[in-house]
Amino acid sequence: MSKTSKKQAAADRKARIEAMRRVERARERRNRIITIALSTVIVAGLVGWGTYAVNNANQKNEQKAAEAAKPISGEKVWDAKKLTRNHVQTKVDYPEEPPVGGDHAPVWMTCNGNVYTKALPNENAVHSLEHGAVWVTYNDKATAADVKALAAKVSKTPYTLMSPDKTQSGAITLTAWAHQLSVKTASDPRVEQFLTKYVQGPQTPEPGAACTNGLTAS
Repeated sequence: MSKTSKKQAAADRKARIEAMRRVERARERRNRIITIALSTVIVAGLVGWGTYAVNNANQKNEQKAAEAAKPISGEKVWDAKKLTRNHVQTKVDYPEEPPVGGDHAPVWMTCNGNVYTKALPNENAVHSLEHGAVWVTYNDKATAADVKALAAKVSKTPYTLMSPDKTQSGAITLTAWAHQLSVKTASDPRVEQFLTKYVQGPQTPEPGAACTNGLTAS
């Protein structure tokens, strides 16, 4: 092969190699563009889904808060700011029966799911309400079966107490600080709603205060 032919062959190989390199570089650029585009789409999708999930969770929390703020059907609500909280040694003339708050005795009724069989001193029970307890009371209009069912529920629920109250108007009354509900039967679904909402609920003047080691009665 002549020198001219060798030079031509070398030039051809170089040209082919350079062409192959250009094709390879173009393929690499194309792959990078595709990878970047896919990554952008994926990141955008994740950000969009994350934003949707956060917004959806916030909306659900707002709905739950709004539902929790609504009074239970038939519930009576008092202005908690007008209910005084002084400790007194004398009897208090409460305007409601059972009372929903106000001045009270220095010692609370033990309210760790306690079921009392006799009427309680209002002044001690109101102190329990201040600690976030729900006080369940009943009179002779309540059936024996309802009293038994209520006692079973209360005994399993910390920050509750139960006692008879012949002077109240309704058969069964549930009382929390500044909140009260009267029902006719223990099976009324509002009983569970009231307990769920107000046992150590947002109405509690002294959240976390003890319901044990207070006054006890038979």
